[in-house]
Amino acid sequence: MSLAIFTCCSFADSAPVAAADTAAYAIESAKASRGLLLDVAHAGARLVAVGDHGHILYSDDQGKTWSQARVPTRQLLTAVFFVDEQHGWAVGHDAQILASSDGGKSWDKQFEDLKREAPLLDVWFKDLNNGFAIGAYGALLNTSDGGQHWQDVSDRLDNEDQYHLNGIAQIKDAGLFIVGEAGSMFRSSDEGQTWEKLEGPYQGSLFGVVGTAQPATLLAYGLRGNLFRSSDFGDTWQPIELNGARGPVEFGLASATLLSDGTLVLVGNGGSVMRSTDDGQTFEVFNRPDRISLA
Repeated sequence: MSLAIFTCCSFADSAPVAAADTAAYAIESAKASRGLLLDVAHAGARLVAVGDHGHILYSDDQGKTWSQARVPTRQLLTAVFFVDEQHGWAVGHDAQILASSDGGKSWDKQFEDLKREAPLLDVWFKDLNNGFAIGAYGALLNTSDGGQHWQDVSDRLDNEDQYHLNGIAQIKDAGLFIVGEAGSMFRSSDEGQTWEKLEGPYQGSLFGVVGTAQPATLLAYGLRGNLFRSSDFGDTWQPIELNGARGPVEFGLASATLLSDGTLVLVGNGGSVMRSTDDGQTFEVFNRPDRISLA
């Protein structure tokens, strides 16, 4: 995802946010499904998408129709993650973290920091209790009680320059992996208690990371079609070429997902859609005729 970020800041540890009876709820709109949506996740068979103006939408027919959830914010939401078909978390601007226990139909605000103009950019949970949220200026937040309390653990990372952290993912049989600004990479083999800084293959911004169906294998993706594959949990990397009917892909790669059958799907700017059936070694490239950017 591509976000404008302006102000340097740090995060404080937090207790739960007070009941949001005076919160500005997202405005219900018939046009919400046609607005800016930045991330989508599976809650069982349901799809849940998040985006601008605090909009969270859910679909029970694979995206043919969408319903709007009740959400206690109007801020841009950047990422969503479900650990099962009922329990999920969404993050966004004002360092907000929202939680749902009904498959995304309704949401409660767990955390926010209105004094710090810095967004959270991704979220991941191991189970109902243990999770991480990452974001601007090297923010790394951790919870061990399902989000009732969030602790700033940014000092676990060797990130003196406070590079923005854009993506976090679990890699099969290996551990957790974070990518971000200026090609920054971090990995953890102990569920996020300690992190190792890596020398990556690229000095530009990486927008996300996705694990494949194979152990210790992952893809990191970012600006101008830059895509890299590792089969050893980040020790070594190989650049992956993306070539379509219009030539090399030179648009930013915004998002990726691993489907249940092992297929990898990447999407990006300029209407680019890429598919791999060999664990990310090669990709077929498709382009939407309207060139609408995908996230």
